[in-house]
Amino acid sequence: MAKKANYQLIAETKDFIIVNKAAGLLSIPDRFRPDEVPNLYHMLKADFGEIYIVHRLDKDTSGIICFARTAEAHKNLSLQFEERKTKKTYWALVLGQPYPEEGRIDAPIAKHPTIAGRMAVARKGKPSITDYSTLESFKQHSLLACDILTGRTHQIRLHLKHLGHSLVVDPSYGGQDQFFLSEIKGRKYRSAKYAEERPLLKRVPLHAYQLQIADPSSGESLSFQAEPPKDMRATLSQLRKWAKA
Repeated sequence: MAKKANYQLIAETKDFIIVNKAAGLLSIPDRFRPDEVPNLYHMLKADFGEIYIVHRLDKDTSGIICFARTAEAHKNLSLQFEERKTKKTYWALVLGQPYPEEGRIDAPIAKHPTIAGRMAVARKGKPSITDYSTLESFKQHSLLACDILTGRTHQIRLHLKHLGHSLVVDPSYGGQDQFFLSEIKGRKYRSAKYAEERPLLKRVPLHAYQLQIADPSSGESLSFQAEPPKDMRATLSQLRKWAKA
């Protein structure tokens, strides 16, 4: 599989491209500076020729994303997403241990009434549903799998905050700015003298792990997965070593 700094090619057919997007990269061009800010769409277009946007991931979210290669495939795939015939599973590292360990979050979402760029749970918002299940439990954290039945902006981040278990790093929705090994090891942590501790995580630990679609040409059900990036793997490794529940 082709692997570059900003994406890893997972699958390529005549109808679509599936890649694993790096965190910190826009999926599609910036609305106000479309040609100035680096984005995955322009990178893939340069590498593969004409492509069409089907869906997107937030800048700091890593993982599986799909682009169509023909207008016909774009129409087919877009309809699958619109009619909720796809399945999108995300991995999320959160604060605390949800109880019950799996469930459904059904909470409407709207634009935040006072803070630009943020969303909020609101009675008159758009219907929004997230199913979650616990993959691993640690002393003060959990790794969750989240399946979204709707695709609202910041849906998982906001729904997990609503559940009472914000992402470990997410200053906009209840988490902190960074996450450190010293928070896992506690009194067992020993730093090098005069050394400043580097964070394990400094972005939202949200990863699009799996995508299921129907092949636009054959109708065959296809499933694609992408392992989480280095920062999430390293954090999970330390939690497994020092903080098993």
